[in-house]
Amino acid sequence: MKILEDFIKKESSAGILLIVVTVFALALQNSPLSEWYNGFLHTPVEVRIGALQIAKPLLLWVNDGLMAVFFFLIGLEVKREVMEGHLSSLKQVTLPGIAAVGGMVVPALVYIAFNKGESFAMNGWAIPTATDIAFALGILSLLGKRVPVSLKIFLMALAIIDDLGAIIIIALFYTSELSMLSIGVASAALVILFIMNRMGVARKAAYILVGTVLWVSVLKSGVHATLAGVALAFFIPLASKTKDGKSFSMSKEMEHDLHYWVAFMILPLFAFVNAGVDLRGISIDEMFGPVPMGIMLGLFIGKQVGVFGFSWLAIKMKLATLPEGSSWRQLYGVSVLTGIGFTMSLFVDSLAFSDSQVYKYADKLAILLGSFLSGLVGYLILKWAKPAQK
Repeated sequence: MKILEDFIKKESSAGILLIVVTVFALALQNSPLSEWYNGFLHTPVEVRIGALQIAKPLLLWVNDGLMAVFFFLIGLEVKREVMEGHLSSLKQVTLPGIAAVGGMVVPALVYIAFNKGESFAMNGWAIPTATDIAFALGILSLLGKRVPVSLKIFLMALAIIDDLGAIIIIALFYTSELSMLSIGVASAALVILFIMNRMGVARKAAYILVGTVLWVSVLKSGVHATLAGVALAFFIPLASKTKDGKSFSMSKEMEHDLHYWVAFMILPLFAFVNAGVDLRGISIDEMFGPVPMGIMLGLFIGKQVGVFGFSWLAIKMKLATLPEGSSWRQLYGVSVLTGIGFTMSLFVDSLAFSDSQVYKYADKLAILLGSFLSGLVGYLILKWAKPAQK
């Protein structure tokens, strides 16, 4: 359990840092320093090697570049959990898997109910389907031993499956016009990674080099660049041997090395550049528009109904059992916490509505409000919930 405890401690600290950074970004955007803040977001950054050029504002380098590292870490976590962790058996994966499906389907239906018939607005249907594991586990950590370890494992597994679902959604629904040349280069990189994996290549630098080529080609292909991170993770060997015959896990080493960088640098930076909502330009009427309402209620209502409802059905149909040592009220409290979409929802929002001014930041504010309500109500339910009878 020490590995799980360390993981939760890291995620909890990261969740607290995300709150601080978000408040700071909001304060900057709504102060006389807003011009400096927006200038920072749009700082031009260019990399050129011969005819190859990548020129983007700093905001997109964070969203397309650093977030690829985040998704690489998610890929490593998914692979480890499926191969030997909490998702390695049908019994372990059943309840969080069914709950995760409910947590994606119902919020999407809530959003669609508000925006049906509006073709552009429908691009945002996936925004309320995400769960921010750092924030959710951060809330759980505040409750200490009030929440059994089994529920923390349930939430962690659900969030990982949720992230995998987000990856699939991004690949299928948020892809622009394709460049066949770039896709060909990306395919060649994947073949090379496969051969390296099968040959037992045990040098991290080799995988990073080919992974960089993969990221650039995917970036240029029209497929979202973050998917390159996931693809690369699946080819990192879980078990390797050095030249002198010593065994080690390259995948676990890279996951361990990256976790702090992602938790304490990449995600906070992402939150800083994406959570700066200009509250001065948002009216009450705009917040009651179909897009903000679909996002806010999708996160706060859709998530809890989907996760708890599907979990209840799975347990009543004897497909799964209630997490050990937990009560129905505690399971409901955790289900409410899954409505904390925050970083993942902001990321999907940036793909769905690439022009942040379309809804005058009302869409992003809806994410913050839906996540805040889910966190607050989930915390209060779990704080007042009685432990399961032994």
